[in-house]
Amino acid sequence: MKINEKLKHYIENDVFPVYSKNESAHGVEHIKNVIARSFELVKGNNLNVNPNIVYTVAAFHDLGHHIDPKRHEIISAEMMMKDERLPEFFTGEELKNIKEAIEDHRASSESERPRSIYGEIVSSADRNTTVEACLSRSYTYGKRLQPDATDEELFERAHHHLSEKFGAGGYAKFYFEDKKYEQFLKDIRELLNDKQKFIETQRAYIAKLKKEHKI
Repeated sequence: MKINEKLKHYIENDVFPVYSKNESAHGVEHIKNVIARSFELVKGNNLNVNPNIVYTVAAFHDLGHHIDPKRHEIISAEMMMKDERLPEFFTGEELKNIKEAIEDHRASSESERPRSIYGEIVSSADRNTTVEACLSRSYTYGKRLQPDATDEELFERAHHHLSEKFGAGGYAKFYFEDKKYEQFLKDIRELLNDKQKFIETQRAYIAKLKKEHKI
């Protein structure tokens, strides 16, 4: 699916740099991964969608995370709507669809389901697909929320948070068939079921990332 090159160039050069203000779990590498995953889901499920909207929703969905993590979906949508360049590429109705999809992407959103397929795509693409990514992102995000916490306290927090999110009956939502995500759920649930093993695994992985100067 072909994305408008002028739109892509604008977002890569003017929007992506804003992500340097976020902690690494919601930085530009995460955004690029969500974009790639969005198009994997589109292709894998033969979805008839506008690729420019898919790309833009994914590109803006965490833009305001550094301002307020707890309201970042609302703030990110507001920042998108204030963008003076986007009306060059989208109609008013399309911008409304993008705004709503950004607002609806958060896993812990109280709404039962996103209002459009675009919200379903980015919400699903925003989920982790590897245990390693889950261990890294839960640690760095926890460190952002609790900068004075010890690593052991952050590992405890991660186990509790991820159990609520990805455990059986967890609040993380996924709206499409996807073998990669299904395997991830199996792997992370198996690890979460043994708290000691989870903490030992995260401790070893975080130590490795620190040694490699990746966090």
